[in-house]
Amino acid sequence: MPRPFRFGLNMLTLEDRKSWRRKCRHAEELGYDVLLVPDHLGMPAPFPALIAAAEATGRPRVGTFVLNAGFWNPALLAREVAGADALTGGRLELGLGTGYVRAEHEKAGLPWGTPGQRVDHLARTIEELDRLLGDPEHLPRPAQRPRPPLLIGGNGPRMMRLTARHADIAAFTGGRQSSGKPEGVLELLPAEELAASVARYQEYAAERPEPAELNILVQQVLPTDDRRAAAREIAARGIGLDEEQALEAPTLLIGTPAQMAEQLRERRERFGFSYITVLDPFMEAFAPVLEELTGG
Repeated sequence: MPRPFRFGLNMLTLEDRKSWRRKCRHAEELGYDVLLVPDHLGMPAPFPALIAAAEATGRPRVGTFVLNAGFWNPALLAREVAGADALTGGRLELGLGTGYVRAEHEKAGLPWGTPGQRVDHLARTIEELDRLLGDPEHLPRPAQRPRPPLLIGGNGPRMMRLTARHADIAAFTGGRQSSGKPEGVLELLPAEELAASVARYQEYAAERPEPAELNILVQQVLPTDDRRAAAREIAARGIGLDEEQALEAPTLLIGTPAQMAEQLRERRERFGFSYITVLDPFMEAFAPVLEELTGG
């Protein structure tokens, strides 16, 4: 049997307490299962925002999507994770990645390093979190034992190995640095390249005792009665895909709610993606699709 769908909302903006609580409650009413916060300068501070989200709601889990490991000292991060998990009543999911925006590290006065060094730091961070949070004497104590579920997001063979070894949730961004554009500007992968990435992960994860949940971040939700016209329009924006590729890319949803729901069912069958994350500008546009799939 396929794994049941879960739906996450990645929340990018925070204005004030009242509007944040209102948005979180509305997301819960629409049926989202996980309220997520990224880790970028100029966006909400992850842990306070997630604690506030949990305070405003009763059902959804909350999570980081994803923390830039280079921003964090592992011992201090363990304290934040344990405290947030305790204060949210064991609803926290911890997402980690290497980070991909050099300018943010430079602005924060933090080293950027080579890709290999960033992966090394992420690996050390994961090992330290497992050691510290798994210690029954660690204070504060997380509500979930030995630690909250771990999501790892990234691309490349080393990241896939790390994800296969440690992650409860394997997250696929479906993007890469766009050639000739400023660092941090991504283009989307065609379906066949994303399939190759998933296949590589599955090869590394073959010996896992339990399969991980697979997550995909949907970059655009485009309601329309004319899928091809919408695909042609978005392909013209220089996202790295042509019209045909845009119709098939797992990072795009194009069509009526019923068509988009069917796209997600097909992608769960082909790629294994059952945990679907959308960006909060598309919260309302995705809601009818979520309704189509609830219980599916």
